Amino acid sequence: MDLGPLGWDGFFGQAFEPYEADGLLPARVCAEHRGAWRVIAARGELPAALGGRLRHASTSRADLPAVGDWVAVRAGDDGAAAIDAVLPRRSAFVRKVAGAVTDAQVVAANIDVVFLVTGLDGDYNVRRVERAVTLAWESGAQPVVVLNKADLCDDAEARVAEVTAAAPGVPVHATSTVRAGGVDVFAGYLAPGRTAALLGSSGVGKSTIINRLVGREVLRTAEVRDDDDRGRHTTTHRQLIVLPGGGMIVDTPGMRELQLWGEGDGVGQVFADIEALAPACRYRDCAHEAEPGCAVRAAVDAGALAPERLASFHKLQRELRHLEFRVDGRAALEEKRRWKSIHKLAKQFKPRA
Repeated sequence: MDLGPLGWDGFFGQAFEPYEADGLLPARVCAEHRGAWRVIAARGELPAALGGRLRHASTSRADLPAVGDWVAVRAGDDGAAAIDAVLPRRSAFVRKVAGAVTDAQVVAANIDVVFLVTGLDGDYNVRRVERAVTLAWESGAQPVVVLNKADLCDDAEARVAEVTAAAPGVPVHATSTVRAGGVDVFAGYLAPGRTAALLGSSGVGKSTIINRLVGREVLRTAEVRDDDDRGRHTTTHRQLIVLPGGGMIVDTPGMRELQLWGEGDGVGQVFADIEALAPACRYRDCAHEAEPGCAVRAAVDAGALAPERLASFHKLQRELRHLEFRVDGRAALEEKRRWKSIHKLAKQFKPRA
């Protein structure tokens, strides 16, 4: 099998060279489910598990293989493979793991485009779109907002305009899978060797979109609940699907939580309008809250900037500061544990007088 249509190129080929000398094979992770993986290698699709070297070297969930990763595998005589290493990622959509644990989860790796899908029904929330686009910019891939179920919205054009203002520089499309040609917009972003990820809440129509792109029912779908417009999580694990017309798309389960992870560059891109106003503030370190001479607050008072948008900016900034504090605290704790282990070993091997 030629790996080129799966996205293999010189970038990954160069990174793989040290492993080729050890007799390993390149492969791409196409499915991940509860600690088990499937990969596509030149010889075809194989079940895979972590090799001992990678298992012991991993210190974070983000070190483990994710769907879309290129990996170095050792194929066994039983038709299975052991994943010995994850090759450097060109891009990755990463979020903080759900709950109180401070760690990163790679949702999809080595993607060129992130389709952020929201439904134009009870699921629609422009503030959630801002959050999703922030993470998409951090990923290194091109974000594209897809407003699905346009047939259920009386004024889809107004929603497109609202999201366009909330996500400057990001293409925004209204689609409907029940209309002829409803998914044609995706073709412009997909081509052989290119990978897209499809992200959104449960019930927004991700599985139906993929079925339309493939041309047959490859994923199970279900109706959303009438009481809250929520779906039933028909997708249970992440998987990479090769499309008949070329290109690949990563299907993901609906995500209830989408907590930030990253350096915060994505916030600056999503809120470019606020960033553009900030240099006119009286104080260079203005937080745009209660400081005198704040140009951003003046824009809100003048009606040029929506107060809800500034509130969203503040919320994401607070979340990033909290994340930075948690990450720094974890790093300090790990360093303390490392030195404690070193001192313990030193005492064991201390020469006797």
